[in-house]
Amino acid sequence: MTEVVLTIVGFSILFLMTTAGSALVFFFKTESPKANTLFLGFASGVMIAASVWSLLLPSLSQSEETFNNLAFLPPVIGFILGGAFLVLIDKIVPHMHSGTGEEEGLKAPTMSKSSKMMLAVTIHNIPEGLAVGFAFGAAHASGDMSAIMSALMLAIGMGLQNFPEGAAVSLPMRASLGSKTKAFAFGALSGAVEPVFAVVGFFLASSLSVLQPWFLAFAAGAMIFVVSEDLIPDARMSEHPHLGTWGVMAGFAVMMVLDVALG
Repeated sequence: MTEVVLTIVGFSILFLMTTAGSALVFFFKTESPKANTLFLGFASGVMIAASVWSLLLPSLSQSEETFNNLAFLPPVIGFILGGAFLVLIDKIVPHMHSGTGEEEGLKAPTMSKSSKMMLAVTIHNIPEGLAVGFAFGAAHASGDMSAIMSALMLAIGMGLQNFPEGAAVSLPMRASLGSKTKAFAFGALSGAVEPVFAVVGFFLASSLSVLQPWFLAFAAGAMIFVVSEDLIPDARMSEHPHLGTWGVMAGFAVMMVLDVALG
């Protein structure tokens, strides 16, 4: 397959896997707290590993060519800016964390609880889309097919963790919406933002190649922020600590294999 086809496949995986995960609402009658903890733990592990192997290490490697002994600057500054970006989004967009019930963002009394829950997941899908877009953009700029394959592995990894995330959105929403179809639609829509921001990230990284190390670290910082701010608390690991921990380790191991062995 050509580079363009592989890129389209990579972007499509993000949305399709979220949609597939959301479809579990048609097969399960109730939400399982243990399964939810395992799913969100797995997603956390994938995102942590992707941040290190697919984003921060390439950012550091690219920075060494320009910054020499100060090669740590773009990864560190980009990483912090990525977290700050998510803080800003949290302050603006009204949303609710399904695990803790905490509401953040601007006040929106007319917005339904289900919509706020969907927006919470949509927010932390933004850095995932950017990460994949930045990776493909940097790979296209380099013209290296191995870099394209590495970006594809990142997309597959993000897709794998999008599957349980889709289920984590649709299953709780079934109870509040009273409809499997509506719950599925909300879950699928939460992932629609990923290919959109993947396209944004692609054009930024491919057209502004000098900023690629900053972009990659930015995406890593945003994803780590999501893991610590949203996924871990929503997983309620205090109630099922071993399940959550093993989920994180399994997700990290799977993403590490994808990136190191196959990418």
